[in-house]
Amino acid sequence: MNKILYTIIFSLIVTNCSFKKVVKNHGVPFLDKKHKILIIDQSNKNDVIKTLGEPSTKSKFDNDVWIYIERKETNSGIKNLGKTKIFKNDVLVLEIDKNGILKKKEFYNKDDMENIKIAEETTGSSFKKTSFVYEFMSSMRQKINDPLGVRAKKREEISQR
Repeated sequence: MNKILYTIIFSLIVTNCSFKKVVKNHGVPFLDKKHKILIIDQSNKNDVIKTLGEPSTKSKFDNDVWIYIERKETNSGIKNLGKTKIFKNDVLVLEIDKNGILKKKEFYNKDDMENIKIAEETTGSSFKKTSFVYEFMSSMRQKINDPLGVRAKKREEISQR
């Protein structure tokens, strides 16, 4: 009887488990292949949108900078308790001039990003307690915490007693 019960439980576990890993995609699929279609000084904004779609991020400096992302992650397995593992992380940075022509194209994959150095320095706060910014933010915090001034009225009543 126990063998039959163990066999049924084991078969349920095995049939419900999938041996194929689940892959979560984010961004533009096949970014590493699609970016090769774009040609510097020939492709324009319309070509870029037709090939890659709308960018993940746009920024405006002297020229437009468009950023496209492709990220794939999967569960790492039982030994890491199902934590996700990134196995593909590609970023394409395009710089487009004022006329809408592609001027610069930079492609970064996961290995390239590991070699990028990030500044470790941080900036401190540059305002003092007597500054205008501090006083303004303090008054805003007070108005958010007590919009009708009810607490101030209660304090006055208590102090008068």
